[in-house]
Amino acid sequence: MIRVFKLKNIILAASAALLITVLSLSVYFTGAYAVYYGNTPRLIPIYSVDREDKVVSISFDCAWGVEYTDEILNALKVSNVRATWFMVEFWTEKYGDYVKKIDGAGHEIGTHSSTHSYMSKQNAEEIKLELSTSSEAIESLTGKKVELFRPPYGDYDDELIKTASEQGYYSIQWDVDSLDWKDLSAADIAMRVINGVQSGSIILMHNNGLHTAEAVPIILETLKNRGYSFVPIGELIYRENYVVDGTGRQKSVQKETL
Repeated sequence: MIRVFKLKNIILAASAALLITVLSLSVYFTGAYAVYYGNTPRLIPIYSVDREDKVVSISFDCAWGVEYTDEILNALKVSNVRATWFMVEFWTEKYGDYVKKIDGAGHEIGTHSSTHSYMSKQNAEEIKLELSTSSEAIESLTGKKVELFRPPYGDYDDELIKTASEQGYYSIQWDVDSLDWKDLSAADIAMRVINGVQSGSIILMHNNGLHTAEAVPIILETLKNRGYSFVPIGELIYRENYVVDGTGRQKSVQKETL
């Protein structure tokens, strides 16, 4: 009985190792993000990046209004920081002049979908349409290819991440939530971000939060004084040979094997 028990354990361990190897290899060939919850593989977006150089990214979701956008852009310019902006298609179409202004200031633009729907409820064809039309709206104004995608509401499932990856997008979440959409004070927003940041963090903010524009200069100045620097998300992430762990932290495969 003891020998049988040991044999079963050996077989189970070997099977698990094989599963991990196969799914890890899928990173190279499909761009899929493999993580493991017990024995169940899942696909997951990038929440943060495993870096030790104190580089972070600040991002703004654009779905409603532009009242505070110029103030945010000015704060970024003063601090010489380039950010990533995720735009919904209907926002892009309504505020094309701001799309051009943001792009012209050297910032990066990703898609935040076409309709800002819960995309985990959509099938693959619906997802493809959301991604393609929203990206086309951005690209027609900037002339630049869209490579990043942020799911509305942070809502996703395997089908969404798989489909986005197959269409050539890196799906991006965040590990630092400013909660600026809740109309917190500028000080509260800033402290949430400042206290939550680590090397490789992706910060979530919104272009039309009531006190976001007031908080941005505090965040940038404080984090720079603490030795952090900022790059757009497209320059923060690994583009190939990576895995994403159960916390959503993207790690270089080459780094892991050293």
